Amino acid sequence: MQPVAPVSFVDRATAGAQDAIDSALDLLGIRYRRGGSSPEAGFDCSGFVSHVFREGLGLVLPRSSKEMSKTGEAVNREELKPGDLVFFNTMRSAFSHVGIYLGDNQFVHAPRAGGRVRIEDLRDNYWVKRFNGARRVSPE
Repeated sequence: MQPVAPVSFVDRATAGAQDAIDSALDLLGIRYRRGGSSPEAGFDCSGFVSHVFREGLGLVLPRSSKEMSKTGEAVNREELKPGDLVFFNTMRSAFSHVGIYLGDNQFVHAPRAGGRVRIEDLRDNYWVKRFNGARRVSPE
Protein backbone atom coordinates (compact mmCIF):
# COMPACT_ATOMS: atom_id res chain seq x y z
CA MET A 1 0.00 0.00 0.00
CA GLN A 2 1.37 3.41 -1.01
CA PRO A 3 1.69 6.05 1.72
CA VAL A 4 -0.69 8.94 1.20
CA ALA A 5 1.09 12.24 0.67
CA PRO A 6 -0.12 15.02 2.96
CA VAL A 7 -2.37 17.57 1.28
CA SER A 8 -0.61 20.91 0.99
CA PHE A 9 -2.12 24.17 2.18
CA VAL A 10 -2.30 25.32 -1.46
CA ASP A 11 -4.21 22.17 -2.45
CA ARG A 12 -6.61 22.64 0.47
CA ALA A 13 -7.11 26.32 -0.37
CA THR A 14 -7.71 25.50 -4.04
CA ALA A 15 -10.22 22.78 -3.15
CA GLY A 16 -11.91 25.18 -0.70
CA ALA A 17 -12.17 27.92 -3.32
CA GLN A 18 -13.74 25.43 -5.72
CA ASP A 19 -16.23 24.36 -3.04
CA ALA A 20 -17.19 28.01 -2.51
CA ILE A 21 -17.56 28.58 -6.25
CA ASP A 22 -19.68 25.46 -6.66
CA SER A 23 -21.88 26.64 -3.80
CA ALA A 24 -22.20 30.11 -5.39
CA LEU A 25 -23.10 28.71 -8.81
CA ASP A 26 -25.82 26.56 -7.24
CA LEU A 27 -27.50 29.84 -6.21
CA LEU A 28 -27.68 31.47 -9.66
CA GLY A 29 -31.12 32.93 -10.23
CA ILE A 30 -32.00 33.49 -6.54
CA ARG A 31 -33.70 36.88 -6.25
CA TYR A 32 -32.12 39.93 -4.66
CA ARG A 33 -33.49 41.02 -1.32
CA ARG A 34 -32.05 43.84 0.76
CA GLY A 35 -30.83 42.35 4.03
CA GLY A 36 -31.41 38.83 2.68
CA SER A 37 -29.02 36.06 3.64
CA SER A 38 -30.64 32.78 2.60
CA PRO A 39 -31.80 31.12 -0.63
CA GLU A 40 -35.36 31.05 0.71
CA ALA A 41 -35.49 34.76 1.56
CA GLY A 42 -33.22 36.02 -1.22
CA PHE A 43 -29.83 37.69 -0.96
CA ASP A 44 -28.20 41.07 -0.92
CA CYS A 45 -24.56 41.09 -2.04
CA SER A 46 -22.95 40.56 1.34
CA GLY A 47 -25.62 38.09 2.46
CA PHE A 48 -24.89 36.05 -0.66
CA VAL A 49 -21.11 36.05 -0.08
CA SER A 50 -21.54 35.27 3.64
CA HIS A 51 -23.86 32.36 2.85
CA VAL A 52 -21.52 30.92 0.21
CA PHE A 53 -18.44 31.06 2.45
CA ARG A 54 -20.31 29.69 5.47
CA GLU A 55 -21.93 26.81 3.55
CA GLY A 56 -19.04 26.10 1.15
CA LEU A 57 -16.10 26.54 3.54
CA GLY A 58 -17.51 26.75 7.04
CA LEU A 59 -16.04 30.26 7.20
CA VAL A 60 -17.96 33.03 8.94
CA LEU A 61 -17.41 36.44 7.32
CA PRO A 62 -18.56 39.84 8.57
CA ARG A 63 -22.08 40.76 7.42
CA SER A 64 -21.34 43.97 5.49
CA SER A 65 -19.26 44.36 2.33
CA LYS A 66 -17.32 47.21 3.96
CA GLU A 67 -16.35 44.95 6.90
CA MET A 68 -15.54 42.07 4.51
CA SER A 69 -13.13 44.40 2.73
CA LYS A 70 -10.96 44.39 5.87
CA THR A 71 -10.65 40.58 6.13
CA GLY A 72 -8.03 38.34 4.57
CA GLU A 73 -5.23 39.75 2.46
CA ALA A 74 -5.35 42.36 -0.29
CA VAL A 75 -4.93 41.00 -3.82
CA ASN A 76 -4.01 42.94 -6.96
CA ARG A 77 -6.48 42.65 -9.82
CA GLU A 78 -3.83 40.91 -11.95
CA GLU A 79 -3.38 38.25 -9.25
CA LEU A 80 -7.04 37.33 -8.74
CA LYS A 81 -7.80 33.66 -8.17
CA PRO A 82 -11.15 31.88 -8.10
CA GLY A 83 -12.79 32.37 -4.71
CA ASP A 84 -11.33 35.84 -4.09
CA LEU A 85 -13.74 38.58 -3.01
CA VAL A 86 -14.07 41.52 -5.41
CA PHE A 87 -15.33 44.89 -4.19
CA PHE A 88 -16.98 47.82 -5.92
CA ASN A 89 -18.24 51.32 -5.23
CA THR A 90 -21.84 51.10 -6.40
CA MET A 91 -23.54 53.49 -3.96
CA ARG A 92 -21.09 56.39 -3.89
CA SER A 93 -19.34 54.60 -1.08
CA ALA A 94 -16.14 52.53 -1.24
CA PHE A 95 -16.60 48.79 -0.76
CA SER A 96 -20.41 49.07 -0.96
CA HIS A 97 -20.74 45.96 -3.16
CA VAL A 98 -19.04 42.54 -3.09
CA GLY A 99 -18.94 39.49 -5.34
CA ILE A 100 -16.92 36.27 -5.70
CA TYR A 101 -14.32 35.97 -8.44
CA LEU A 102 -14.76 32.88 -10.64
CA GLY A 103 -11.73 33.18 -12.93
CA ASP A 104 -11.40 34.41 -16.54
CA ASN A 105 -12.57 37.93 -15.52
CA GLN A 106 -15.94 36.59 -14.33
CA PHE A 107 -17.55 37.10 -10.92
CA VAL A 108 -20.83 36.09 -9.33
CA HIS A 109 -22.93 38.39 -7.15
CA ALA A 110 -26.40 39.45 -6.01
CA PRO A 111 -26.74 42.67 -8.02
CA ARG A 112 -29.60 44.93 -6.89
CA ALA A 113 -33.31 45.20 -6.17
CA GLY A 114 -35.23 43.47 -8.95
CA GLY A 115 -32.19 41.41 -9.93
CA ARG A 116 -31.11 37.83 -9.36
CA VAL A 117 -27.78 36.20 -8.46
CA ARG A 118 -25.81 36.22 -11.71
CA ILE A 119 -22.40 36.19 -13.36
CA GLU A 120 -20.81 39.39 -14.70
CA ASP A 121 -17.59 40.32 -16.47
CA LEU A 122 -15.06 42.49 -14.61
CA ARG A 123 -14.08 44.05 -17.96
CA ASP A 124 -17.53 45.58 -18.45
CA ASN A 125 -17.18 49.34 -18.31
CA TYR A 126 -19.62 49.63 -15.39
CA TRP A 127 -17.50 47.34 -13.17
CA VAL A 128 -14.13 48.69 -14.35
CA LYS A 129 -15.11 52.20 -13.22
CA ARG A 130 -16.31 50.98 -9.83
CA PHE A 131 -13.69 48.35 -8.90
CA ASN A 132 -12.32 49.04 -5.38
CA GLY A 133 -10.07 46.04 -4.85
CA ALA A 134 -10.02 42.39 -3.88
CA ARG A 135 -9.30 40.24 -0.85
CA ARG A 136 -8.29 36.62 -0.44
CA VAL A 137 -9.95 34.93 2.52
CA SER A 138 -9.05 31.34 3.21
CA PRO A 139 -9.88 28.93 6.02
CA GLU A 140 -7.21 28.50 8.68
